[in-house]
Amino acid sequence: MIDEPTVTAWRMQLKPGQAAAYRKRHDEIWPELARELLSAGVIDFRIYLDPDTHMLFAHLVAQPSSSLDAMRDRSVMWRWWEMMADIMDTNPDRSPREWPLEPMFRLSPAA
Repeated sequence: MIDEPTVTAWRMQLKPGQAAAYRKRHDEIWPELARELLSAGVIDFRIYLDPDTHMLFAHLVAQPSSSLDAMRDRSVMWRWWEMMADIMDTNPDRSPREWPLEPMFRLSPAA
């Protein structure tokens, strides 16, 4: 039996007027952070914006044996969150506020 990838989705809140800054920062993602995410098991990571509500919707697919939980312990992750804190809602520790999304429907050849 082959383990399926882990799929998670959540939303975050961007501050009004910050869409261009958010896109620019992600277009210029630090190579070190990208490497760390990929080596932790990320297969596909997408973030979408609802421009009317400024909500960001994240969708992440990771290898079944990923070590994404360990990313919270990486200094590069904390530096990224600190850099992003001025344009999005954050927790007191500057990590982004995240609201998990509940899976409601899936269509795929394997489903």
